[in-house]
Amino acid sequence: MILDPLYILMAIPGLLFGFYATWKTKSTFKRYAQYAASSRMTGAQAARRLLDQEGLHAVRVEPVQGFLSDHYDPRTRTLRLSPAVYNSPSLSAIGVACHEAGHAIQHATQYAPLQFRSALVPVTQFSTNLVYIIFIAGMFMNLPVLMNAAILLFSVVVLFTVVTLPVEWDASARAKKLMVSSGIVSAREQEDAARVLNAAFLTYVSALITALLTLLYFILRARR
Repeated sequence: MILDPLYILMAIPGLLFGFYATWKTKSTFKRYAQYAASSRMTGAQAARRLLDQEGLHAVRVEPVQGFLSDHYDPRTRTLRLSPAVYNSPSLSAIGVACHEAGHAIQHATQYAPLQFRSALVPVTQFSTNLVYIIFIAGMFMNLPVLMNAAILLFSVVVLFTVVTLPVEWDASARAKKLMVSSGIVSAREQEDAARVLNAAFLTYVSALITALLTLLYFILRARR
């Protein structure tokens, strides 16, 4: 596929936007990592305050290695924060930590888009692992049934990226609101912390663009 001019042509927009989204996220995080919140709370402390405020005392907050590897694991009800977030009192760290706490709150309140996305995870993982093999096999053996099966499987991946957008946006919206109401940051500081979350959201938009372009490539190639 990487030798196919059509694939290269359709992959370029997604790659370019992906590079921009990654650069924007990292540069914005590094910029506001230089400014500490007036509360002097670390990312871990900020997340703990939001969780406790919502009655989620059973959700653990743990450190995890990596840069911006922060995530919430609904299976173990654990919020894991990278070193740059867990130990830092910066506006960047607080923004990311509160965003992840937002996911824990979504889980506790049974936020429908999150539940739907979680249900799609096993199918998405299965589809991602097999779809390219099935499609290429269909191309070489000239079997439309295989190519159509790959298109159907990859449609699940696209659906997953679509559902991810409201999930991530809602988690950020909760974080922006609660970080002020809980006294973690001031209204002015919230604006800067929000910039980090807005930049990070671009990575999910990038994933959707790439998925849509890949699906379109599959459809166009199958018709040929």
